[in-house]
Amino acid sequence: MASVEHAPAHAGSVGGSLDSKRAAEQERTHHARQKQSLELQRENILSQRTSNPARRAALEAALKQIEAQIAELG
Repeated sequence: MASVEHAPAHAGSVGGSLDSKRAAEQERTHHARQKQSLELQRENILSQRTSNPARRAALEAALKQIEAQIAELG
């Protein structure tokens, strides 16, 4: 009967741990990019000036939505 070599029992957990760390890092990077994008949108809205009441209301609504999303991200 031929001998079969087996990988150590912990070998799978090491790879899984690395995958888990990589996934967590990717999630943090994605989160940071989302927040940065929302911050840029917020700054863009704040920089706009208008005397049109309807346009101003739309900008205020967009700003409120973006600020809620930023708060949700933390």
